[in-house]
Amino acid sequence: MIEQEIKITTRDKLLRAWQASMELVRDFETYSKEIEDDKKVAELFAEYAEDEGLHASKLREILREYGEK
Repeated sequence: MIEQEIKITTRDKLLRAWQASMELVRDFETYSKEIEDDKKVAELFAEYAEDEGLHASKLREILREYGEK
């Protein structure tokens, strides 16, 4: 039997990280909108959503560069 190794590339890892980052953006944004009993926490989650959006944007740019190679 010939075993074929599955190789996870840098692009694969970037794509996975970008997807995870986008999910965090959605989660944090949802949390910020759902929390009504603590404005400070709601604002914290809104800030986290924005910060994570920047991370997702950077990952997407690098993914685009990989697509051009």
